[in-house]
Amino acid sequence: MNITKVIKARYSCREYKQNLLQAHHRMLLSQWLTTLTNGPFGTPIRLMLLASTPDDQQALEGLAAYGSVKNPQGFIVGAIENTPTSLEEYGYVVEHAVLKATELGLGTCWIGGIFTRSRFAQKIKLRENEVLPAIVSVGYETDYARDNFIRRAARGYARVPFEHLFFDGTFETPLSPDKAGIYAQPLEMVRLAPSASNKQPWRVVHHSQFWHFYLQRTKGYGKGSLLFTMLRLPDLQRVDLGIALCHFELTARELHIHGAWKHVDPQIATPENTEYIVSWQEF
Repeated sequence: MNITKVIKARYSCREYKQNLLQAHHRMLLSQWLTTLTNGPFGTPIRLMLLASTPDDQQALEGLAAYGSVKNPQGFIVGAIENTPTSLEEYGYVVEHAVLKATELGLGTCWIGGIFTRSRFAQKIKLRENEVLPAIVSVGYETDYARDNFIRRAARGYARVPFEHLFFDGTFETPLSPDKAGIYAQPLEMVRLAPSASNKQPWRVVHHSQFWHFYLQRTKGYGKGSLLFTMLRLPDLQRVDLGIALCHFELTARELHIHGAWKHVDPQIATPENTEYIVSWQEF
């Protein structure tokens, strides 16, 4: 797929037509999911597509009304082993599936929540050592959903400016697209990545051949938040970080930039509520 084109076309579609997914779309997407078996750091993951068919129109019974989406005709559901990096890896892998669905002409929307004891967990037979932090709705977009996306795109999605997300050497020196050079495009695709409540919690610092990725937490959101702790909500901002990693790597590879993910914390001074996650090292 032309990854830059697909990333720009993807948006959070919250209203779908009532048409069932066509057989070839179910087949192609399901086949793609079977190829996504491990996260970028090696953690095993299982993905499946839940969708009604002409022969089984009750397949989504009790599921289709979930969340803030209207008339979803399918869901991408995953289960990943619970490790220190599982949430980032979940976001990374499932976003591959989201982009494939987008390439096929399908609308998608990430939905985070508590799924441990849900019917989604039952469908994928979630094991004790696995987590299911989010799902993705799938279907054919309505004209209203597309028009709404176009209106929001014209306003720039209310995205954080490039120089507020990416830095040169330290967090005190903003990085401009011109200075980012060939990496300006992978970073811009990071900027366009979806995130819970559009908080865009990723920050990236460039130093030598490394691009260091950080999670800058929204206050009162995720780890350490009393509300999230009481409700046992998944740390979705870590999932968001994984989505950003996916966009960065796929775009870099499309530009024939060779590199790999490594844990090499540069130990630089960080802003409040900011933590190091992983680094991309260019070869």
